[in-house]
Amino acid sequence: MQTQPISKLSSLQLELLRIYSFQPSEAELLEIKQMLRLFFAKRLTFLVNKAVEEKGITENDLDNWLINR
Repeated sequence: MQTQPISKLSSLQLELLRIYSFQPSEAELLEIKQMLRLFFAKRLTFLVNKAVEEKGITENDLDNWLINR
């Protein structure tokens, strides 16, 4: 049986592995998850706003996409 090569881990994945190696408490894990949610929500908002500005997307366009998805 042929095995596939293991892909390298990203910097983020390596950093998360370091965090977990310290065995954080459940409360600390919840706090880390909340920080990650906030980070990615902020990043998504930035990217959507950038696309809206660059492509001339209107609020009406966004509303229509949400309704018709």
